[in-house]
Amino acid sequence: MMFKSTHVKALVDICSNKCILKGNTTQKSFRSFLIRNLYDTSTSSETISFENQLKGVFKFKNSNICNWIVENKARILCSTYQESSKNDKEQILRILAFKYAVQHPVIFNIAEKFVSTEPNNERRIVSYERNLKNALTPDYQWLFITIGRLQNGVKFLVDLRTDILELILKAKDTEESIAIQQLNITLRDLLLLWFSVGFLHLERVTWQTSCDILQKISDYEAIHPIRNWLDLKQRVGPYRRCYIFTHPSMPREPLVVLHTALCDIIPDSLRGIEEAKVRILDNPKTEVTFLEEDKCKIKTAIFYSITSTQKGLQGIELGNYLIKEVAKQVLSEFPMITELSTLSPIPNFRTWFLEKTKQDIHNVFTNEEYESIQKVLNNENIVLGLKKIFNNSLWTRDIAICEILQKPLLRACAWYLYKEKRRNYALNNVANFHLRNGAVMWRINWLADPSPRGVENSCGIMVNYRYYLDECEKNSQNYIENYFINTSEDVINLANQFEKL
Repeated sequence: MMFKSTHVKALVDICSNKCILKGNTTQKSFRSFLIRNLYDTSTSSETISFENQLKGVFKFKNSNICNWIVENKARILCSTYQESSKNDKEQILRILAFKYAVQHPVIFNIAEKFVSTEPNNERRIVSYERNLKNALTPDYQWLFITIGRLQNGVKFLVDLRTDILELILKAKDTEESIAIQQLNITLRDLLLLWFSVGFLHLERVTWQTSCDILQKISDYEAIHPIRNWLDLKQRVGPYRRCYIFTHPSMPREPLVVLHTALCDIIPDSLRGIEEAKVRILDNPKTEVTFLEEDKCKIKTAIFYSITSTQKGLQGIELGNYLIKEVAKQVLSEFPMITELSTLSPIPNFRTWFLEKTKQDIHNVFTNEEYESIQKVLNNENIVLGLKKIFNNSLWTRDIAICEILQKPLLRACAWYLYKEKRRNYALNNVANFHLRNGAVMWRINWLADPSPRGVENSCGIMVNYRYYLDECEKNSQNYIENYFINTSEDVINLANQFEKL
């Protein structure tokens, strides 16, 4: 029997009707049964093929057959999945999530026997504990572990989780979302174990690194796009450091990439990084090697770009470990370094700022600033006028506009980073990352990144987060447990100015 997706949706909606299910356990069980079996129905021959292969693998789950037979079938299963269309992949994930999840009636049955057992009957209690543990473990966990033993199996699972996360977004607030979430949690927990920091390898990337790794470094760069091979050569050359984390099960695949600049002071812009290199070099036009770096002039290490490359490892903290490992490496190589800092983007600030001006313009600008902006915009509606200005980066070259916008934007940015919260933590995801890592919000920098991307994200503003290694653990704990943001007086003063408007 075949069901179209529209039929599935209609039946799910019918089964979700409260008047049908109200107070009736049997009807609730019927709803779960119906939804589970609706998703068992296939929409294509590829899905039918996959489901048959899936049954062929699971029949060996509790058998004593040779591992290579099971693994060979699992390998074919992975190939079938990879060759499937996106719609078929979604259907396959639903089959896994529903048909091979934990069986609640079995759990209830064992739990009832467990709680009714006499406390002194130790042997039976231990037996029920074991049975309950097995019942609470979904069948697909065994499948994931089996796939993880295959060559490139871990990479397959990381990519599989990317598909699961996309399906979660698609299934949001629907009946299937809980089952897909459980599938995700099971796989995430396995990946958490397999990608613990003890299994990761820290590798330094230079111009002598193999071309495929260098190409991936270029492709994965998400913050400051690499323009060409010359740009890439500079980023992995003298007075720069590029480090990656790799995993034995995913060889030649960077998991996290961290770009670091070696400077004499903490720069307040991307241009400042280049200017620091010019100051350090006696003759900027001469080519130098790593051996010719002047270690005495290098006082600061700047982490200016960190990128997680695998969407399937979302929620598994790797970047924080990479920063701290790189910090140790750099301090060991350059003992004169006394300052560790980031030069970080502020994604989504521009969108937040425009929304604030739309809500109440006078909560963003003083009366004097409001009048000045009106003159520049020729009395045009300020909200619409700002939106038009911020559509591109050309305004950053207009001195008059920059002078008018600098103070209000810096005030608003300080408030956004320091005061805007989600679940008591910093709303901005980059701020939340570094604060959880134990960094201090130190300085907000005007027009630090005037590139089109920088202006689109944060009106060109960037922020320095300082890392004091001996205080990171205390700062991290204080932030995670008490929601306390360790911030410099300058940032706090700017935020207070915004609050007083």
